[in-house]
Parts: sequence; structure tokens; C-alpha cells
Amino acid sequence: QVQLVESGGGLVQAGGSLLLSCSASGGAISEYPMGWFRQAPGKEREYVAAISKRGASTDYADSVKGRFTISRDNDEYTAYLQMNSLKLEDTAVYYCAASRGVGLYYVTEAGYQYWGRGTQVTVSL
Repeated sequence: QVQLVESGGGLVQAGGSLLLSCSASGGAISEYPMGWFRQAPGKEREYVAAISKRGASTDYADSVKGRFTISRDNDEYTAYLQMNSLKLEDTAVYYCAASRGVGLYYVTEAGYQYWGRGTQVTVSL
């Protein structure tokens, strides 16, 4: 059973940057495609980015493309989400997820079986 713990959230001004980390335990994350999702107040959780097992393939939601970068370090059992040029609308709880699936990566919640508890990102003026 993989356990995921997010960190790195916080309060940042619009235009700033944050680096989120997702630390895994209970299994080698090299076996799992991973993804990041977010949930803003009053909204449903939405897809942000995904990365294949070895990190060779990535995908992004249109809303973050060009500003966010997903990466992973399998030796460190950690995935990352570098967020630049943050906007007010990026305010949300950010979740990382791992998939047992055989696909390259997944862009929907249904593709992931393991979830962290989330880390709050708040972007202010």
C-alpha cells in the first residue's frame, strides 16, 4: 500500500512560485504513473498534471500549461510540481496521486488509486 504525503504549499503573491513535493512510502513509486490534482473552494477536484513511471512523458491541463512543471525522482521516492507565475485562480488544495494502472499516465481521478491528503496553496494579490 503506497502512502503519499504532499508538502510545500503555502501563501504566495500572484506571479510568484512554489514547489510542491509528494513523498511516497510503502512501495517504489517507479511502478506508478503519478498525477497532481487540485480542488478550489466550492469546486470539484480537477486534473492538473501527470507523469509516466520513468518521467519521460508528461501532460498538463490547459490552465497550467507553460506555468507548471511536473517531475519525479524515483530514487528519492518523490514527485514534484513546480508552479510558476501563480494566479489567484490557482488557489486550491493540491493533491498528488499514484496509479496502479498500466497506462502511460491518467488525466482523470478514476485512474488513480492512491491519494495524499493535500496541501493548501493560496495565491494573494
